[in-house]
Amino acid sequence: MMKPVFSIVAPVFNEICCLDVLYQRVIEVMDKADGEWELVLVDDGSTDGSTEKIRELAGIDERIRPVIFARNFGHQIAVTAGLDYSRGDAVVIIDADLQDPPEVILELIQKWREGYEVVYAQRSEREGETWFKRMTASIFYRTIYRITDVKIPLDTGDFRLLDRKVVNVMNSMRERHRFLRGMSAWVGFRSVGVSYKRAARFAGETKYPFKKMLKLAFTAVTSFSYVPLQIAMWVGFLSAGIAILTIPVVIILRLIGSQFFFGQATTLIAVLFLGGVQLMSLGILGEYVGRIYDEVKGRPLYIVSEAPDDSLIKQ
Repeated sequence: MMKPVFSIVAPVFNEICCLDVLYQRVIEVMDKADGEWELVLVDDGSTDGSTEKIRELAGIDERIRPVIFARNFGHQIAVTAGLDYSRGDAVVIIDADLQDPPEVILELIQKWREGYEVVYAQRSEREGETWFKRMTASIFYRTIYRITDVKIPLDTGDFRLLDRKVVNVMNSMRERHRFLRGMSAWVGFRSVGVSYKRAARFAGETKYPFKKMLKLAFTAVTSFSYVPLQIAMWVGFLSAGIAILTIPVVIILRLIGSQFFFGQATTLIAVLFLGGVQLMSLGILGEYVGRIYDEVKGRPLYIVSEAPDDSLIKQ
């Protein structure tokens, strides 16, 4: 029986300080995995020398597969390119900053050998993060879990192992606004979690500040839920209901000579309230329409300046 091939996909954006250590730790781990392996390093438009370091590592070890983007396309797109170029029977997605310990990969592989096709790493602790980061992350995961159409496991990032059949299905899904942990849950298949302690960043600065996390949250919600549209609809019904109920009250008060609803202040408040509701609803609708617009343009998800076997990849 042939030994399995494992692919480790690591998106890289200005991680020059981490690449040598990542490479060494992956070697130490994967040499114990009882199988062949490759490390797919996707350079997402780095400007700190990471590109040259990836080329250097590829020059000394043929197991390194460099995928170099023409510019920065974002973390989720970089992971997508890694999945496209991976060749393993099982593919592990891991961050290059070593917050996801490579040593956990062996536990993911063990679960895969037991027959699970999606093995996600679930954070039990988060080192080196502020209380605000931990709080917003907790709110994010629990909100997504409750309002999306798929049940995404709590406290999980992109660190996970995917069987080849899962990767093939996800590679056929070419939507531009991608939330990969949601996509891997949506496709189904047999899944299980592995608890681990998320380490502090090895070096450098986070590539996911609050602004990017907020953008990812919007992508997750609009990709897997219609709840914002439903909220806008119910707020509209509520506003209309309040207006209908208010009409007879105003008529009665005026008939009895009350001055309560006279003057421009009340009118101004009502107009501002209804205008705010309308603009909010249009904004939510615009988010969905904008995503449709991006899809129908049909542009490639990413542009590669150099990569192995690039003629075989449909972008």
